[in-house]
Amino acid sequence: MKKARMGIHQRVQKGFTLIELMIVVAIIGILAAIAIPQYQDYTARAQMARAVGELGAYKTAFEDRINSGQQPTAIADLGYVKSNLYDDPTLPTAQDMTSGAFKWESTIGGTGKSASPAVVGAKITWSRANSGTWTCVTTKPSGSTGWKDSYAPASCPIATAPSTPGTGTPGTDTPGTGNS
Repeated sequence: MKKARMGIHQRVQKGFTLIELMIVVAIIGILAAIAIPQYQDYTARAQMARAVGELGAYKTAFEDRINSGQQPTAIADLGYVKSNLYDDPTLPTAQDMTSGAFKWESTIGGTGKSASPAVVGAKITWSRANSGTWTCVTTKPSGSTGWKDSYAPASCPIATAPSTPGTGTPGTDTPGTGNS
């Protein structure tokens, strides 16, 4: 008698209900909506940092050439290796190399490159002064590509607009004119 009664009232659940599955799908959707944009931002920042680091590594090769009095005739002379992220950099002219002040720059993206769409068109410029000091600036891409200023690494900030002397606008006048 006891055995028959237990069989009637006891049922074992063998799976999930529809509402439980819908809740799980909703939670996964919410997490994906938050995670995917964050991952895309991380990827764009990492690609910019990688490009700055790779292009900055050639400073040593330039300094070696300058100190030995040699002029590179091709970027391969510097030990340049093609990147799948940015176009080949422009080689400074012989005149610029002789003076000691020149720029080494490249644009992110291009034909056959695998850069994030948000950073395609950004330009990284390493500049060398006559004194031998190097500076880096990032020029953000033109147009609406999804660029965020946070993509530029701290070591290579976004370039500011050139100053316009005599306009009276703070931050645009040249120092020493009394208008700043």
